[in-house]
Amino acid sequence: MHFDHAGIATNDMDGLKTLFSDLFAAPVVHEETFDGMRVVFLELENGYFELLEPHEGGPIATYLNRSGPGIHHLAIETDDITAAIEHAIECGVEPIDSEPRQGAWGHDVAFMHPKTTGGVLVEFVSH
Repeated sequence: MHFDHAGIATNDMDGLKTLFSDLFAAPVVHEETFDGMRVVFLELENGYFELLEPHEGGPIATYLNRSGPGIHHLAIETDDITAAIEHAIECGVEPIDSEPRQGAWGHDVAFMHPKTTGGVLVEFVSH
């Protein structure tokens, strides 16, 4: 497993996309509207920033209303997402997704509940 991306919630996609692209010399490598949000991936040498802006309400709008803009989740890439979920459960982590589901960019994802991961929403992702 290794770090894949940090998901960042924002109400100003265009402004943050421009800032991070300029500040970190991080080119935009993927954009889509997915699951009620606008999603942009900016590539770094060792991972991505995934910018998340609500498009039609949904969980990112709820998060922004509750917590404001900032880091929403941390994603860890794995070659075997099912085994990663099973291992997390063995370690006492409660999954939000007990089975992988399709996420942005067509990747398989599964989220772990932050109440069992030190307050951090952890995502397992398989490309």
